[in-house]
Amino acid sequence: MDAAPTYERTRARVEDYFDRTATRTWERLTSDAPVSGIRATVRAGRDRMRDVMLAQVPGDLRGARVLDAGCGTGAMAVALAERGADVVAIDISPALIDIAQKRCPAEVRSRITFRAGDMLMPELGDFDYALAMDSMIYYGAGDIAGCLDRLAPRLANSFVFTLAPRTPLLMAMWRVGQMFPRSDRSPTMVPHNLRGIERAMYAADVAGTLRAVERVNSGFYISSALEFRP
Repeated sequence: MDAAPTYERTRARVEDYFDRTATRTWERLTSDAPVSGIRATVRAGRDRMRDVMLAQVPGDLRGARVLDAGCGTGAMAVALAERGADVVAIDISPALIDIAQKRCPAEVRSRITFRAGDMLMPELGDFDYALAMDSMIYYGAGDIAGCLDRLAPRLANSFVFTLAPRTPLLMAMWRVGQMFPRSDRSPTMVPHNLRGIERAMYAADVAGTLRAVERVNSGFYISSALEFRP
């Protein structure tokens, strides 16, 4: 039996999934192209969650340096740049970064640096704020606590991120997913609650506070936003 996934193993699996399997689906989902009813609920949920997360940072971000961790096709990065931020938009999928660069409006292009790689790379520097929308949903509580610990020294204010909430429905789906061999399935969302992450932070001696922001339920999209302050 495999050992528990580590951050690096899970990250590699997610990168492979998006670059080999999900790029076209993700490109369509995050565009204005018509999609099925199920995907429409996901699109609406993601739009709502983006608004929730943006509401946690100042409306005027001029002079601020902001990390968009797991930027996908770039919608959050563009919204942050429109507020005046200097944005580092990073994603582990080079294919998604290519899409984000092509979609980036000319008027904010100079304020966004797109990178393919790990959001925790020290060479990215320090930030006033960081946001990670649906990019940490595949990691266990210990890995999430480790991410917070590594990011905290480089963060002046807050890190707003999303996780899959620990609801009965998502727990049932997660248990079914665990029945399939890892080589035969895409990365599986790991459900969490606030207390579980706090316990992992305590166990890893991570300094800082965590609070629940809002849960978004939109058909097949269910996600909770949290805010970490070092």
